[in-house]
This record gives sequence, structure tokens and C-alpha cells, in this order.
Amino acid sequence: MRRFIHLLITSVLFLFTVLTHAQDKPNIVVIMVDDMGWTGLSSYGSDLHKTPHIDQLATDGMKFNQAYASAPVCTPTRAAFMTGKSPAQLNMTIWHEASRVPQKNRPLTPPVVEGNLPHKEVTIAEVLREGGYRTGHIGKWHLGEASHYPETQGFDFSFGGSFWGAPPTFYFPYRGTWGSGDNAHPRYIPGIDANEDREGEHLTDRLTDEAVRFITQSADEPFFLYMSYYTVHTPIEGKPEIAEKYKGAIHPGMDHDNAHYAAMHETLDDNVGRIRQTIEDSGVADNTIIILTSDNGGFINNYDGQTVTSNAPLRSGKGSLYEGGVRVPLIVHWPGVTEAGSISEQPVITADLYPTILEITGQSGDANHNHNVEGISLTPALLNPDSNLERTTLYWHYPHYYQTTSPVSSIRQRQWKLMEFHEDGRLELYDLISDPEETNNQAETRPPLAANLQAKLQAWRDKVDAPMPKPNLGYKN
Repeated sequence: MRRFIHLLITSVLFLFTVLTHAQDKPNIVVIMVDDMGWTGLSSYGSDLHKTPHIDQLATDGMKFNQAYASAPVCTPTRAAFMTGKSPAQLNMTIWHEASRVPQKNRPLTPPVVEGNLPHKEVTIAEVLREGGYRTGHIGKWHLGEASHYPETQGFDFSFGGSFWGAPPTFYFPYRGTWGSGDNAHPRYIPGIDANEDREGEHLTDRLTDEAVRFITQSADEPFFLYMSYYTVHTPIEGKPEIAEKYKGAIHPGMDHDNAHYAAMHETLDDNVGRIRQTIEDSGVADNTIIILTSDNGGFINNYDGQTVTSNAPLRSGKGSLYEGGVRVPLIVHWPGVTEAGSISEQPVITADLYPTILEITGQSGDANHNHNVEGISLTPALLNPDSNLERTTLYWHYPHYYQTTSPVSSIRQRQWKLMEFHEDGRLELYDLISDPEETNNQAETRPPLAANLQAKLQAWRDKVDAPMPKPNLGYKN
């Protein structure tokens, strides 16, 4: 009965809040950062990076401490955001370029999966455009080839996106060679005139220039902006003058000790500040919801001879289903609704943003698509950070190899997290409340719990028809 009364009060409060703020359709700005780990922001605990503008966004809105990317790599998470479905359900479990060419020199052969977001899926941009919004995508796309670019997925305007996941350089004219040896190939950022006088221009600044233009031109109508930065992905190219400042701030024992990576965070932060200022100057700040998150955990491997980052105290990083690979920042500022400086401890995931945006914009979407959406609306948490979401279980599936992992699936139910590694069937069980660092594997000391979670994980994989790796019969150790 107490639970029912709580839900009734929350529903009434939400209805009152929506009606109070319903004189205009709220604008939506989603800022997706690339490869930014859970501790990448100073407000999330970085001991080096300075991000005052994003920290202020958290101070003005709500910060989620247990937010997760839907996958440990980019393309699957972005597909989950666009559709509200899990990567396994979409058959999109690895980045676009690797989707059709699985590794063949490991004990398991990863599945061939979809590299293009299918047009049969209903995207958040399509729903909002149908609802009268001007829709814009700026920056990284990585959800398919030209026939599946943003313009075919509900966006009125698009700039800078392609099927590639990273630029060859962050400096104008953003052209060069990516990879080495037989894998080397030319890359570029679409829409750039190399003859312009923009020497020294940084890509993060240029993308924000386009965002400023889009917001300014759209201020008289409802708009949805998907601001998808390439930073802080490799290549690690912070502005030299900013990197030099950070070099003097690094000392032994720090978790973050890459000056150029820190500089990339500062430039990102400056540009988030520019976006907020543009929204303010356009007179739409009170009616614009800003959501900032990342597509996966920080990249802990080397670039140019130096470790890129650490996700400490979390374990591992990008590519892994340990916490360092999937736990990410999430900040939501909903003017007049989210309590300033509030913090939610609810476990949430990227796919939740789809139904959340539908609810707060009053859009019904496509009924058939919505029936298969795995994400849930976060509005109860946005209204009351102490409220509990009805869902208690999250799932991940990464049937591929990466520097940090072999094929693996995982489930989180309340505080318990089980990981199932597919090469040898190994199980790992962690209590994320008492052991967020995932150092104490309790699979052997709690066999009934491990077996129960494994059965639920298997049932979910069967339900969504998750693509699975197969034994590599030609593998020789």
C-alpha cells in the first residue's frame, strides 16, 4: 500500500509539473561525448580534468551516479539511444567498421552483426520531427553507410557525421590517414571546405559553431539537437597551450596524468558552456532540456606511447563489461523540474533516454516500436531523486574481442552483477554496493545466486535473439 501511494503521488506530481510547463514544447539538446569515462569530469571525481561548465550543469540539474552505457563501445550505445532498444535486440553489438569482419585468430569467432541502423527502426528524431520539432545532428554518427546517414533517420539537418568512428585529426582541415600498414586508409570530416581560412581550428570548436548556428536559427520553433562530439576519442590531440598548463599540474599518484587528454576535456567543457550561453542568448533557456552523457567508458590503452586514461576506482575500461567499460556520467537539466544539485543513485542505461524524451515532450511515438522498447522513462527519478524505478535488472551483451575483454555477457539485478565469459563459461559475481571496484568474485561462495542470475541472463539472450560467438575450429594456440 505504501508503494502504491508513493507511485500515485509521483504520478500526480508529474502530471502537475508537465501541465505547468506545457505552454511550449520543450527543446531537447542531447550532448553525447565519445569515450568519456565515469570519472572524466571534475564533478565525477577527476583529479586532473577541469570541467567547470559541465559541473555547473550538474549543479543546476540532476546527476546520476549509477548511469550506464548500453554497450562498452560506441555504435551499439548510439543505436540504443536512437531507438530505446538494447544492442543485442538490434543485432548491433560492435562498431560499424568491425560489424562484418569478425576476428578469426581467437578461440571464438564473433558473430557477423548489423552495421547499419535499420530503417525499419523508429528513431527518436523521426518521432520528434513528426511531432513538429526541427531536428539536427552534429558530429559523430557511426550508425551506418551513406544510405543510413542522419538525413535518412529523421534529421532535418546534419553536419560532420559519417560511418567512421573517429577523425584522422582534430585540426583543420580534418583530413589524413587512419590506421597503418594494410589497414591504412584516408579519412575526412564531411562538409568541410579545405580552402577556407581556418588554420589551427579545432574540430570540437567547429562542431559547436554549427550547433550555435542551428540553435539560433531554430529558436522560434521546437528543436531537437543531437550534439555528438568526437572528443575525447583518439587521436588524443588537446590544444597545445592548454595541455602545457596541465603538464605542470600532474604529479605522481594521480589517476589522470595525460595532459593532452585533460586538455580535450577542457575544450569540450568550454564548448558545452558555449552551447548553454547560446541557449540563454536565444531566450529559450527556460524551455530547453539538456542531457549530457557518454557512449562508453574511458579508453585505458595506449595512444602515442602513453596511457590515455584511468577509470579508477572502477575496473577496466572501454570494451569491457566491468564497471569501467560501461558506467558513464549522466546529467539532466530540466528547468523548473529537476531539483538543482540533486543526485540519483538509480541504475539507468542509455536506452532509457528514448522513452524519457517521448514522455517529457508528450510524444506517443509508434505503438509497435514502443512495445519492443527495453528502456524505461526516467521521469520518476527526474521528479524525485529519491524515488525507485520499477525496473530492477539491466543487461549487456558483447560477443566480441577487444583489448580489455573476450566475449562476455552480464546482468545487474539490484546491487548484484554477474558476468558470463563465453570462452570458458567462467562466472564472476560482484556486490556493486560494497565492492564497486569488482575485486571480490563471489560466484563460488554464492552458487545459488550466481545460477539464478545466469538463468535470467540466458533467458534474456534467448528473448532478444542475441547474436552469439561460435567455437573457432581452426584456432591453434
